[in-house]
Amino acid sequence: MKIGELKENSEAVVSGLNGDPRFIGRITSIGLTPGCRVNIIKNDKNRPILIYSRDTMIALNRKECDGIEVTEVRS
Repeated sequence: MKIGELKENSEAVVSGLNGDPRFIGRITSIGLTPGCRVNIIKNDKNRPILIYSRDTMIALNRKECDGIEVTEVRS
């Protein structure tokens, strides 16, 4: 599933990145790599998604979210 499909207050693990080399380089440079855990803080429709990962708050626009595959962690 794409990271943009997750609901607020859910947790997931990044399972893959899809996109051109520039996108992959930018996303990995901010710490989003396959295997890292992310928490969805805010996911309002038509707004950037706010996530928390590796002690950092990150805002992702909707286009970026299409290239980030995740697996939801159920607690």
